[in-house]
Order: sequence, then structure tokens, then C-alpha cells
Amino acid sequence: MVPQLKTITLGGAVTGLGIESASFRNGMPHESVLELDILTGAGEVVTASPDEHADLFRAFPNSYGTLGYAVRLRIELEPVLPFVALTHVRFHTLDNLVAAMDRIVETGMHDGERVDYLDGVVFSADESYLCLGAQTAAPGPTSDYTRQRIFYRSIQHDDGALHDRLTIHDYLWRWDTDWFWCSEGFGAQHPLIRRFWPRRYRRSSSYWKLMRLARRYGIADGLERLKRRPPREWVIQDIEVPIGRTVEFLEWFLANVPIEPIWLCPVRMRDDEGWSLYPLRPRETYVNVGFWSTVPVGATPGETNRAIEREVGDLDGHKSLYSEAFYSREEFDARYGGDAYRAVKERYDPDGRLLDLYAKAVQRR
Repeated sequence: MVPQLKTITLGGAVTGLGIESASFRNGMPHESVLELDILTGAGEVVTASPDEHADLFRAFPNSYGTLGYAVRLRIELEPVLPFVALTHVRFHTLDNLVAAMDRIVETGMHDGERVDYLDGVVFSADESYLCLGAQTAAPGPTSDYTRQRIFYRSIQHDDGALHDRLTIHDYLWRWDTDWFWCSEGFGAQHPLIRRFWPRRYRRSSSYWKLMRLARRYGIADGLERLKRRPPREWVIQDIEVPIGRTVEFLEWFLANVPIEPIWLCPVRMRDDEGWSLYPLRPRETYVNVGFWSTVPVGATPGETNRAIEREVGDLDGHKSLYSEAFYSREEFDARYGGDAYRAVKERYDPDGRLLDLYAKAVQRR
């Protein structure tokens, strides 16, 4: 399992969760972990696996460093071929897109061809795409989206299917050059600016640093004031809803939140025992929906983020905890395995040297 961005470490993808375009067949990155050494809050290095310290092994994913820090991981590896053949399929309705996604997840095929990788992009209710990838050893020309061309723009077309090829290396990091599409907010997609923006700084880590500076010093709000516009609310989230509720969520989102594009990535947990702190049902297909931008501030702090939180809950979904969260303690415990968490926390961090998960994820301590 390879996270989509170079800024995400394997340890980070396990303790904070991660998802990528093979997740419909391989699950989330933590499901590829065979065992890991964790430096706990008690100051001990514990080897956790399904058979040893299994309570910590099951609770570590989505604990965000509040149960300890992974210092060694032993993981499953998957052999790969040198190239990925891409097929970008255009859809004019969200119903058809989600139905096609569901068939591919169930069969691993599309139009008689094997699908190794699957994600998608929604630009609007009548323009959306599935991006299908198949590993191949067949030689041939490949595209390069680390220069002037922009990957997410390359998938757009009027109808039918569009074909492309990448090296396996460039496929794994295809979203990193432009941080999916968030580089647009820094001007890095403007042809002239892009030409002079050094390639070594055209990557997710650079944009992340710029965003942190903008938030720390209120740069974005200052620019809005100069334009005589209200400040903006950051809406940076990944959520999962059951695939049967995905169209409902997308229609609500497009009607209520002025953000596009939107990333889609199906996931199916393959471990029947489940994971304590992120209780997606095993063998059931969910769709990760990712959206990362700003909207005008509302009448109350976090108005849009709170509305998304409520809608996701109403649709039997979950949200990743790297984003702002507004749950009450009771809601949070019900959604993120509060009883299991407290038992493991007491055993491996009895003196509370590490932050509590609710304090870190919701109270932002």
C-alpha cells in the first residue's frame, strides 16, 4: 500500500489512516501491517500483532499518536509491473458513476478488462470520471505530469473513455505534483507561474508549508479583506459513506458546499475482525469522498464543517480525524470506539503522558 502523497509516511497512514486507489481490493494501509513496534505512553516498546498485544494492534489505527508511536512496521508487499495503463471513463450522472464503481469493486473488471486501481473525480453533477488503472509490462510512450501538464485536467473529455499510460512510479505519485488540485490556490497551475516554479518545490510538502503559513498569519483572510470580502472557512476533509448512500451525499454536497472538484475512492475492509477506533463494517464497500478548499464563513464558527459532519452521520458514515471536528464527547465515543479506546489507553498509557484522542481531534490540544 502506497499513500497518494509523498508527505504521508507509512506510520502516519496507519496511526492516522490512509486510503489509495488499490483500497477497493487491499483495504486501508493498516490492513497490510503484519506487526509493528510501538513506543507506548508507558515508555515501553511493545510488539503488536494479531496474536500479541492484539488489543493495541486493533486500536492503533486512527489513534493519532495518542496510544504511542510506531517505530517499526512489518508489512505485506505487492509485486508491480513497470507501467500502468489508464482508462478515464466519463459519466454524465452520479447514479451511473456510482453504479459502475460498485460493479468494478465487486468484479475487479470493466468491459472485460482487469482493474488494479480505481478512483474518481467529480467536477459537477453532470461531469464526473472514474480513473481505472491496470498494471502492464507492455512497452510504450508514457505521459509526464510533473512539468506543464496537470494530471486532473488530463482526465477531462466530452464522452466515452480516454486512455493514458504512466510509469508505475509516476502513477503512485500522480496526485503529489499538484496536491491533487490544491496547487491552484497558490497559482502553481497558471502556465506562466508554473514555468518558473521550480519542479523540486512543485509537490505536496511545499504547498502544505505554504498553507500552514497562510493559516498561522491570516494571509488568506487579509487578502479577502483587501477585496472587501468576508473571511473564509477551511473545509479540508475526507469522509466515508456506504456506497449505497454515496449519490445522496454527493447531491447534498454539490447543493450546499461550493467546492469542486471532489475526489472519490472506494474502500473495502478485508479483515473480518475489524478495527476498534474506525468501525467500518468488513466486506462492505464504502466510498471515500475528499474535498479540500475554503468557503465563505457562516453565521456560526465552523458552520459548513458542522453541516458536513451531521450529514455524514445521518448517512451512516465516518470522517477522518485529521480535519476539524465538532462532536460532543458522547457522539465521538459512539463513532470512534470510545470504550475500546479507554481500555487500551489505560493499559498502555496509564499515567496519561500522551494526549487523549478526543482532546487531540476535537479540542485541538
